[in-house]
Amino acid sequence: MSIHPKPVPLVAPGHTRPVTHLSFSPLQDDGTYLLVSSCKDGNPMLREWTGDWIGTFLGHKGAVWSTKLSPDASRAASGSADFTAKIWDTYSGDVLHSFPHNHIVRTVAISPTCSHLLTGGQEKKVRIFDLGRPDAEADFLGDVGLPSHDGTVKSVVWVGEHTGVSAGEDGIIKWWDLRTRKLTTTMTFPNPITSMELSPQTKRLVVTSGKTVAFIPALPSGTPTHSLNLAYSPSSASVHPILQDRFVTGNLGDEWVRVHGMDGEEREILKGHHGPVHCVEFSPDGEVYASGSEDGTIRLWQTTPGKAYGLWQGNANGG
Repeated sequence: MSIHPKPVPLVAPGHTRPVTHLSFSPLQDDGTYLLVSSCKDGNPMLREWTGDWIGTFLGHKGAVWSTKLSPDASRAASGSADFTAKIWDTYSGDVLHSFPHNHIVRTVAISPTCSHLLTGGQEKKVRIFDLGRPDAEADFLGDVGLPSHDGTVKSVVWVGEHTGVSAGEDGIIKWWDLRTRKLTTTMTFPNPITSMELSPQTKRLVVTSGKTVAFIPALPSGTPTHSLNLAYSPSSASVHPILQDRFVTGNLGDEWVRVHGMDGEEREILKGHHGPVHCVEFSPDGEVYASGSEDGTIRLWQTTPGKAYGLWQGNANGG
């Protein structure tokens, strides 16, 4: 009898190319949530909290780098190498809006009320679109005629009602007042930012840059940033939303998912993928974390192996 059951991931197939990004919805009123995946096959996929496939968003003509769900999960936004960002109806799968850009769109974020969309990418500009006036020109964040970053914009997130945060390959994180479209504060890293995700429950941004993972207050405050240097360069990281006592990472140097304590100690190495791990994300209830890989699969891992949850039947004795 094993005291600690071996983690057995659920494998979510369907994509035909590397998985580039994963994003969970917030917990819905019935206690469930959704997962949306981005892929170089150009076809974002929507899944139940169990990992079961719901549908595929068809319409992009290039790799999709980022897809995120609205807080009520009724809408999805996606950004693609086909130089567009799109808004989708998650019930019908229909495209509601398609916004042309002049280069690859790497990242998107929907406002909490579904009224606006932020985008960023290889133009080095952050745009804000009014979804109530989809035919209107987008506004740019920053000074007129100048790029928002001095490198590709790797991530944008929307915090609260009026704040946008962007992270670039220039190593800078920028906070913007979305009412004035002006820069309010910045934070600089010595290396390019490789990922930045909002952890809504912990009110932190989880950032990877070089071998550093940083947990930054989402809105600048007196709270200090918690920063760790790892033995490798993480591609992505996600903090447990409830316990806040651990984080998971992927990296491009091997095929493993790692769990670390908040002191940086490596707690677990999870093997199963057959290619580098591009993205990891905790579910909003903290029971599951998902990993997406170069191998084209998504794997769902239990925070507490052996617990009955979703499609895991439970096997507390590990026998």
